Parts: sequence; C-alpha cells; structure tokens
Amino acid sequence: MGTIDKIIFFIFLFFSVIIHEIAHGYIALKNGDPTAKYMGRLTLNPLPHIDPFGTFLLPIILIFFRSPILIGIAKPVPINPYYFKNYKIGMITVGFSGPLSNILLGITFALFYKFFRIEYFEIGSFINFILAFFNLIPIPPLDGSRIFAVLLPYNLRYKYEMLERYGVFIIIFLALMGFLNFLSPLSYSMVKFFTNL
Repeated sequence: MGTIDKIIFFIFLFFSVIIHEIAHGYIALKNGDPTAKYMGRLTLNPLPHIDPFGTFLLPIILIFFRSPILIGIAKPVPINPYYFKNYKIGMITVGFSGPLSNILLGITFALFYKFFRIEYFEIGSFINFILAFFNLIPIPPLDGSRIFAVLLPYNLRYKYEMLERYGVFIIIFLALMGFLNFLSPLSYSMVKFFTNL
C-alpha cells in the first residue's frame, strides 16, 4: 500500500469511526439522553472525537506488529442510561447503532464502487464492515458487550462489565495473536456480495 493509499485509508477510517460515534449519540438522544448533544459530540467536526490512544496509538501499534487487521476507535460518546425511557431498549439500540451505521456505510461504499469503479470506495466499504463486525464482538468496551451485558442477570452483568478496564489489552492481544483474523475474509465477502448485486 503506497503513501497515498495509506492516507486515503486513514481518511475513510477516521470518517467512519466518527459516524459510528455520532450514531451512538443520536440514538441515545432519541432514547431520552441528551448528554452527547450537550457535550458537542453530535458533530462531524473531528476534533471532539479524537482519542489519543484509539485514534492514533492503537493503529500504530497494530502496524508496528504487522497485525493482519488494522482498526481504530474514536473517543467514546458519553451516555447516561438513567435518562433512557426504557433501560434495556436504550442500551441495545444505542449499542447496535454504531455497528449499524458502519454496515450502512459499507453497503453505500460498495454500491459506489459497483457503479463508479473507484477502488477507494471498495476500501471504504471494507473498512466499515471491519468496524461493524469488530465492534459487535462482546468484549468490553466494544458495542457487542453493551448489548450482551443487558441480557445478563445483574450480578453477572456487574462482573462482566468490570472486564472493561482490561478490554483494550484483551483486544490488542487477540489482534496480535491472530484471533481477529476472521474479520478480514468476512468483511471482504460482504463487500463482494454488495458489489456483485
């Protein structure tokens, strides 16, 4: 991958994780929680979304160790579930909204590639499917864990959520050991499915 390709890749990645976080904040607002809105996180301005570790350091670590997948995250949008009209529905819909935004972007970019044959759209589609499937993994603090935690009895939920302090290290370990390698072929198959429609 040349320098220009890497720049385009990071532009797509950064844009996609911002949309992901805005989706969380918007659906939280629809569930009655205005926290993200009041904190200025429902914006395409990249500055409020930058997380020094997730946006910059995590991708650099994965590149340095030649990880077969490359991921990044924006600063998580703050939510206050006490505002939710229905706690379980709020947590599930807010948790799923981020991955869903990436699935929709993945489909959109795949269709753009199908009609315009600009390879960067194919890259953008692939990145978004990677982000969607990655975030659905039930490891705190990923979105899949938010959805899964709601389904657990309270005593188990509390212990499960305590894993969040180790979550980033678990994710890096899994990525470097190759346990997340399935994300690439799965995402590529989704790109091909929609470009071949």
